[in-house]
Amino acid sequence: MENFKLTILGCGSAKPTLKHFPSSQVLNVRDKLFMIDCGEGAQLQYCRNRLPFNRLNHIFISHLHGDHWFGLPGLISTFNLLGRTAELHVHSPHGLEQMMKPIMDYCNNDMTYQVYFHEFDTHESTMIFEDRTLTVTTIPLTHRLPTCGFLFKEKEGLRHIIREMIDFYHIPLAYINNIKAGADFVLPNGEVIANERLTTPPSPTHRYAYCSDTIYKPEIVELIRGVDLLYHEATYAADDEVKAQKHFHSTTLQAAQIAKDAQVKQLVIGHFSARYTDEDKLLNEAKSVFSNTLLADENCLFKA
Repeated sequence: MENFKLTILGCGSAKPTLKHFPSSQVLNVRDKLFMIDCGEGAQLQYCRNRLPFNRLNHIFISHLHGDHWFGLPGLISTFNLLGRTAELHVHSPHGLEQMMKPIMDYCNNDMTYQVYFHEFDTHESTMIFEDRTLTVTTIPLTHRLPTCGFLFKEKEGLRHIIREMIDFYHIPLAYINNIKAGADFVLPNGEVIANERLTTPPSPTHRYAYCSDTIYKPEIVELIRGVDLLYHEATYAADDEVKAQKHFHSTTLQAAQIAKDAQVKQLVIGHFSARYTDEDKLLNEAKSVFSNTLLADENCLFKA
């Protein structure tokens, strides 16, 4: 639980305000950091939250509106100034590499590290990343540009060996990892000690879903059903539903309905329009449909 944490770097929408930065957040999964969107000021917020640059190797961009990626050139440049050598992988819809290449060629012509761009299809749900810790799957959304959200799913860890059993059965150190992985232990006399006697189940896994920007889209419910934490855009209040539909965004009530239908454990709403100075109104509207709703805010930390 301690190592599945979400830090909000920015939760505003496209129009700049003095209150919010554009969209960006960082998910910590077992001390590996994954950035989701990279709006202007993302690296400043990254430093403000004292997040280590050397643990960030993957950035996921939901779509190519500027408020979701304009912070990327600066972040890549800073990594270069710091003498980074580890590869950086950027996952996005088609077109980002084409836009970034002239900037990188002009401003960073002596790169100390390699940046790899990975494009994904926004029309169907696809696993776009996997390592020993987690998988990342796209969530097709509907916006004015090709857009996807992301589902981060933690993989099950090893079982926990019971310390007293190590001593009782004199289990050699070389056998510990196999037992944690599920193996039984065989005594010198041939007696088999079942794994269930030696261990306790692994720690619970967690899932996080990020959905911004999109119109109200009930089709995503099955993709995010039961997630521990859902971030869903709520750009507009309920009485601005016409504007929301016009600009391909969601309202507070629509975000909350998605959370309710998907039976998620907790909802965080964000991507607030600059028109609202009282965001408690947005929170109260969402909570009227889904009570376990929280407001996103810069530098806030959420645990799945």
